Amino acid sequence: MTASVALRRLCSALVLSLTFAGSATLAHADEGTLTPGQLKVGLEVAYPPFESWQESKIVGFDAELAEMLSKQMGMKLQLVDTKFSGLILGLNAARHDAVISALYITPERTAKADAIPYADTGAYILVAANAPVMPATEQDLCGLTVGLQQGTSWVKKLEQLSTDYCLPQGKQAIVIKEFPTAPETLQALLSGHIQAQVDIAGAVRMFAEHSNGRVKISSPHTIYPQTLGIYVKKDNKALSEKIASALHALRENGQYPRLLQKYQPYGIADTASH
Repeated sequence: MTASVALRRLCSALVLSLTFAGSATLAHADEGTLTPGQLKVGLEVAYPPFESWQESKIVGFDAELAEMLSKQMGMKLQLVDTKFSGLILGLNAARHDAVISALYITPERTAKADAIPYADTGAYILVAANAPVMPATEQDLCGLTVGLQQGTSWVKKLEQLSTDYCLPQGKQAIVIKEFPTAPETLQALLSGHIQAQVDIAGAVRMFAEHSNGRVKISSPHTIYPQTLGIYVKKDNKALSEKIASALHALRENGQYPRLLQKYQPYGIADTASH
């Protein structure tokens, strides 16, 4: 083989290699995902009924929805267990493509990432079954020590309630204690370190059901009703549109309504804004 022929073959191989790489990059860009053909979803797997471990498998409402969406989009799903407070940070640090983890849509979060509404819910107040005080509304939390999961939207809401309502009414302030996860907040309630726990309705219902009568829901109705959102990186229009389109298709073909019906006892309903 002459040197000129070898050089031509090498150049051809390089051109083919660069063309293939360019095609993969374009496919990647079209999908809006970190890896072509794969949807990587961040969620905190300590939040039943939305997501929890069942032996070595992640189960729950959000996990099932993520599986449905990925199949509808023709992509392989990878679930990434992430601390609740790091979900949006991880999204923007390119650790996952989307977040489906019972995150409320709030101005603070939508300033950092885009959100696709997918369900409506609210919070309940959980107390020890033998508690001397049974707060029925958020206003009844004045003067109590209340536990919350770190990073939840209720932290600021209760801080504002304490400042704007409790103190002007001559009541004591709400003492807020934050914990890394919802189950750890529940443990604090069971051990008497807090007097009440505020958490999303589905999680509270499940905690009450599995507590063997040790805790109970004291609020007859949900407080702070809000909408849950699927979060994607800011301005990732390609992925936002694919997820929104897939969710619409799941509504139309009946798969999503059936999923909602399955979890309806936990206070999860389809968002009114779709």
